[in-house]
Amino acid sequence: MKRFAITFVVLLVASFAFELTPPGQAIVVPWTNFVADASAAVITAFDGDAASQGKTLFSRKTGFAVTIEAGCNGVEAMLVLLAGILAFPAPWKSKAIGLVAGAVAIQALNLVRIVSLFYLGQWERQWFDWAHLYVWQALIMLDALIVWLLWIRMLPPPPPDAAPA
Repeated sequence: MKRFAITFVVLLVASFAFELTPPGQAIVVPWTNFVADASAAVITAFDGDAASQGKTLFSRKTGFAVTIEAGCNGVEAMLVLLAGILAFPAPWKSKAIGLVAGAVAIQALNLVRIVSLFYLGQWERQWFDWAHLYVWQALIMLDALIVWLLWIRMLPPPPPDAAPA
């Protein structure tokens, strides 16, 4: 347990630090723009009212806009999941499957988050602020935790002759 905790913290700090570097931003900025584009596509599929430009999602009808910033693009939750999966003693194949499935789960929920906030912001600013700052922040991190716990439950059992780590 001690080894897992130390490895988790080291990986988490390293990945968050990398995210802030120019090479990290070269990944995060296009990803954030993609998240805005995907959100606009989902909204457009339902009512045709959204467009995106860079990391900004806006309504053509009302002019309401949201900018997807760090913490809103799902990257931080994916980094927490990445650190948890990589730090846990498991086969590399299982880690790869967990990372891919977890990224999909986190980004799917994040897409629901952004779309819901887009509509809430147009309907009621007070509810938008509350949902943005409290509800969705917690739910995205909870999603990462639940994915990690489900991943652990699905791991193959260790071989009977393996010594505990």
